[in-house]
Amino acid sequence: MSKIAVIKTGGKQYKVAEGETLKVEKLDVETGAKVKLETLLIIDGDKVEIGEPSLGEKVEAEVVGDGKQKKVTVVKYKNKTRYKRTIGHRQAFVTLKITKIA
Repeated sequence: MSKIAVIKTGGKQYKVAEGETLKVEKLDVETGAKVKLETLLIIDGDKVEIGEPSLGEKVEAEVVGDGKQKKVTVVKYKNKTRYKRTIGHRQAFVTLKITKIA
């Protein structure tokens, strides 16, 4: 069984393994750069390391690319008052490939 870690970035937590690719909230890094991520938990077979609150930056990832999600349309409407507003939003993301779990 390979190592599994729980990382925290962008206000969210993700369960990751080595070689895995995932999309996270936008980070200010360039494509091809190495990033160290805050680690909350590491599981290696029967051995479990739990951070109180974190283990530090033990997971390393490489930035593969970036982009924007599909558009989400938000509609505000109030009946009987002629009020209607439509707003669109595209969330920016970064694609990371997990290279090493220490």
